[in-house]
Amino acid sequence: MRILISNDDGIEAAGLAALEKIARSISDDVWVCAPAGEASGAGHSITVSRPLRIREFGLKRFAIDGTPTDCILIAINDLVTERKPDLILSGINHGVNIGDDVTYSGTIGAAMEGCLQGVRSMAFSLELVDGQPARWDDAIEWGQKIVPKLLGLPWQRETLTNINFPNRAAADVKGVAVLRHGTWKIGDQITHHVDPRGRRYTWIGPARRHGVAPGRSDDVEALHDGHITITPIQMDMTCYPMLDALQEVFA
Repeated sequence: MRILISNDDGIEAAGLAALEKIARSISDDVWVCAPAGEASGAGHSITVSRPLRIREFGLKRFAIDGTPTDCILIAINDLVTERKPDLILSGINHGVNIGDDVTYSGTIGAAMEGCLQGVRSMAFSLELVDGQPARWDDAIEWGQKIVPKLLGLPWQRETLTNINFPNRAAADVKGVAVLRHGTWKIGDQITHHVDPRGRRYTWIGPARRHGVAPGRSDDVEALHDGHITITPIQMDMTCYPMLDALQEVFA
């Protein structure tokens, strides 16, 4: 199996090194193409207004000064030789991608591009807790169990799998929960400051809110309860009930 891995935290990120260990437990044919620097919050954006620079970091390892989507697009069409990958793994993100995070996440964006390129794709993220070290080894242990199970299932095209690890010892994880996305919103707190030269700047803060529909479990609750969460995401974002209603109105 040929595996391509990427992320949004950059080529030197600890999470990328952890994901590479998961990939190499499955195959010896592993390629890496990641942003040269941090690209968190890039979503599924693509760079079209400037040229991109590619730097080779060793055999089958590349960094691009663009977005995670750029990395997947260029890797598949230009860098990964002879044939395209069989699997794309994105992450492991430094921080969760649950709930509404998926609309902002560059980690998810890389997996989305993989799907559009016709390659089975998975996105991985690790919960970070203030004052606690990131438990990459425990995420690796669980990832090496989860990925083969996912590969054992038939792939529905243009659908990616979003996996989030709690920041716990592997033995303390309560299990794997396959759930819908909940509500987990970033960016509601806007703060204004002045730099040392007297110039004003604005910072989008990390404030979040969480709402739960009665009787409906979601990935936000499960992750905070100590579960690994898995949620399938489809590229077709059509709202079919609304589509039907609109077609009746404009028939």
